[in-house]
Amino acid sequence: MENQLTIIVYAPDMVDNDDRPLAVVRGMERAFPGLRLEWTVTDKDKGELVHLPQRDAWVKHVTEEEESLRFVCNGDENNLVTLWGARLPASFGPGGKAQSDFHAALPHNAAGVAAAPAVLEAVAEAARAFWGHATPFNASVDIVSQIQNLPTMPEPPRRGLPVLKGPGFRSSPEIPGRLGWLCYWSAAAARIIGFPDAARDAELLSRSRRTASGGWVVQLTDEPLDLDRPEHLDMVKRTYERFPEIGGRSTP
Repeated sequence: MENQLTIIVYAPDMVDNDDRPLAVVRGMERAFPGLRLEWTVTDKDKGELVHLPQRDAWVKHVTEEEESLRFVCNGDENNLVTLWGARLPASFGPGGKAQSDFHAALPHNAAGVAAAPAVLEAVAEAARAFWGHATPFNASVDIVSQIQNLPTMPEPPRRGLPVLKGPGFRSSPEIPGRLGWLCYWSAAAARIIGFPDAARDAELLSRSRRTASGGWVVQLTDEPLDLDRPEHLDMVKRTYERFPEIGGRSTP
């Protein structure tokens, strides 16, 4: 996992005959040159690869209430690309609303890094996501340590990063829960956090692009986020200071 780029987007919950799972798969394939997600595994942790000759029909047939997308991958164990989904019930969701999450992993190599912005955008737009991020595995470990899932935390977040509220403690699903190397903010999420401000966000805007739905893909650092690099850690801290709404730290 340490050589992976992890992508997660957070979207409205599934509905009957939802077309988003297949749209997410196809969008990811279009965004990553040469990618075909036509395999699954007998067990996500240690199972054998299984080819899916009827992939589209298989993806459409979600079999568990906890799933938003059945596990698919490219079948290349040396350069593995994966995609799957989960659901969060309303009792644990932001604003008391259920949501569906879509998770992808890319190899942390030249091809994966080059494709990551387009893949994040494609998955998020196809899922009609509120927000999302793409982050190298090592940096994501530090970022996850920020999330306060209980009223008290046994330890403060690493590296002096701010405490963030877990999903059930945020007032709205449109509020981004945390930062990543690449951030996807829907039009609604961008309005809530106040992005962009031409005067205050010039640096971020130089590494941002608008999506077809009016959202944004915002890249915090030129190279994949590495919190061992002081300039990267400083950029993350400054971005949290700029947007106090992220992580539910202030009420918009």
